[in-house]
Amino acid sequence: MTIPAITRRTLLLALSAGALPVFALSGCGLSERPYTEQRRWPLLVPGPASLPPRVGGKIILVRDIGAGPGLEGDGLQSLKADGSLATAFYERWAVPPAQGVSDGLRVWLSQSGKFAGVIAEGSRGMADIALEGELTVLWVNLTTHTALATMAITAIDLRRPGRPILLQTTLNGAAPLGGLDPAAQVQAQLAALAALFAAIETALPG
Repeated sequence: MTIPAITRRTLLLALSAGALPVFALSGCGLSERPYTEQRRWPLLVPGPASLPPRVGGKIILVRDIGAGPGLEGDGLQSLKADGSLATAFYERWAVPPAQGVSDGLRVWLSQSGKFAGVIAEGSRGMADIALEGELTVLWVNLTTHTALATMAITAIDLRRPGRPILLQTTLNGAAPLGGLDPAAQVQAQLAALAALFAAIETALPG
C-alpha cells in the first residue's frame, strides 16, 4: 500500500503521539465493516373473504389506533427468556405498527360484511359507532414460540345523547412461531394480528 506524503507525515506524528488516525486505518482496510442493510417488512394483515356491505347495517368510524409504550418505533420486537424486550435495528416494519394496524383493521372490518360502511377520520360520512384503540403488544415470545398482538378498544355510540360507551375491553390475538428467522417472526405477528382483528369484529356490535 502506498501512502501519500502528507498521509505518511500525519501518520508518523500520530504514531509518536500514541494514536492512529481513523483515515489511516480505513486506507489500509482495517476499519472496514460489512454493510448490513435494513430490511422493511410490509405490515399487511391477511383479511377474511370479502363480503358485501350489510344492507341497513351501521357505519363505523375507525379512528387512528394509538401506539402503546415501546411501539412508537418500527423495529421488530421480541420478548426474551429473561423478560426483557429486544427491538431489532436491521429488521423493521415498512410503516409504524399503529399506522399499519389502523389501515389493516379498516380493511378487515369493511370486508367482514358486518357493517354498512367503514370510514376513517376526516370522512364526510356520518357514523353510528366510533372505534378507538391502542396497540399495546406486538411481538414474538422467544420462550413460548408464539406471536402476540394485544389492543385495548372502546366503541362509542355516536347516535345517542351523551355518546355512551358500547364496549370497552382488551383483546388478544396469538399465533405459533414457525421459526426464529425474521421472515418467520413477521408471518407469525401478522397471523396474530389477523386473530386479533377477528376478535374485534366479533366483539363489536353490528
